[in-house]
Amino acid sequence: MKSNQTKNLLIAPNPSDPALSQSVVGIDHEGNPVETRIVQERAITLYLNSQEVVTIMTIGDHPELLATGYLLNQNMLSNADSITGIDYDDDLEVVVVRTENSTNFEDKMKKKVRTSGCAQGTVFGDIMENFEAKELSKAAKIKTSWLYALTKEINTTPSLYLEAGAIHGCVLCQEDRPLVYMEDVGRHNAVDKIAGWMFANKIDPANKIFYTTGRLTSEMIIKTVMMGIPILVSRSGFTAAGVELARKSGLTLIGRARGKRFLAMSGEHRIVFDNEVSPDIENEARRKRDT
Repeated sequence: MKSNQTKNLLIAPNPSDPALSQSVVGIDHEGNPVETRIVQERAITLYLNSQEVVTIMTIGDHPELLATGYLLNQNMLSNADSITGIDYDDDLEVVVVRTENSTNFEDKMKKKVRTSGCAQGTVFGDIMENFEAKELSKAAKIKTSWLYALTKEINTTPSLYLEAGAIHGCVLCQEDRPLVYMEDVGRHNAVDKIAGWMFANKIDPANKIFYTTGRLTSEMIIKTVMMGIPILVSRSGFTAAGVELARKSGLTLIGRARGKRFLAMSGEHRIVFDNEVSPDIENEARRKRDT
């Protein structure tokens, strides 16, 4: 049963799922035994038709969405492609995406480059061509009141992060409403699961806002732009390459969003300042360093 904080989410974190975390016993700084929960991590191998693509380290939920989103964000599939089936074998830990037309991406596999994402994050050499051709909605807006409401709701939603830590979260939002909240050991996996959900449900990205708990790196900017989402928000900070790509693409990039504070580094024209900060509202404590 969903809690009041998750009942409006189409997909919410499930911190009580025993397949996603386990209880372990250690000792604390005083030598006392302590029981705590830690997230699971498992390997899932992805195939596109008969071709093995990658082995992904993941918590293991929504494997079909993860596989579809990965292929979309790696430019192996497009929104115009027709998927005829997705088969997942839990025992073999294999997911196979089948398409109507055969694909040949061996050349792309040779051109892949390692990126800053944790685990198995990769992008392929020709992806920048499509990145530069992407046009993001100029009409999209984010009101500061929406931003404040989103950050508060997302940060208090029951999640694996609050239960066990060591995990990233990504949330697809519209105006002040979180719609889909995904978590995974790598932030790129959480992004890919949302991309897979959007593809499966034919979701228009033009009026959406994307929230991530992770750093705003070049990989995060590339994935958000490739998904067609015009606004990206994080409670964490930026890299120089991420800011450069955001400005180049026209993405609205908002980081260090904690309480009533944030810093916009690109696409400021989409921000509507409709909610002044009341002096009696206490801001969230800012961490000394980005997580």
